[in-house]
Amino acid sequence: MDQKMEATATLYLDDLRVGQRFASGTYRMDEERMKAFAAEFDPQPFHLDETAAKLSIFRGLAASGWHTAAATMRLMVESLPFAGGMAGLGGEIAWPRPTRPGDTLRTESEIIEIVPSRSKPNQGIVIVRSVTLNQHGEDVQVFTAKIIVFKRPVDANPSTMNASGS
Repeated sequence: MDQKMEATATLYLDDLRVGQRFASGTYRMDEERMKAFAAEFDPQPFHLDETAAKLSIFRGLAASGWHTAAATMRLMVESLPFAGGMAGLGGEIAWPRPTRPGDTLRTESEIIEIVPSRSKPNQGIVIVRSVTLNQHGEDVQVFTAKIIVFKRPVDANPSTMNASGS
């Protein structure tokens, strides 16, 4: 399915299907925050200094890929509110183009595989492909993640509630 959803409720494994899509809100990359992040976590000249960045492969100031990943994580958490949180088991990440100061990022996520656990019947592994795009619709990050997602507990199923809602 090509349905896009704005997540508004907690999502359980039972709510998901392959092909389901989710769209996030936006996050603006501020130059000073980019430099502060880089100074602490990825202190390379092309993340910190405009002159050095112009002479680099990036031809201008570029956010650390890890800053882009952190912003993406925020957008994913807001648009994919999985029950129990977003506990990751690993994944693959690529940065096809740099994130620049002033870029407004958004993510489009798709469920590409659901694997029920054989040993833990209350959960499964969901593989989600999230593409982070800038304001021009250009991919700045592609992240395919394996995430543990829990099934809806029997007592949380609306069909098992009585008329009083309990």
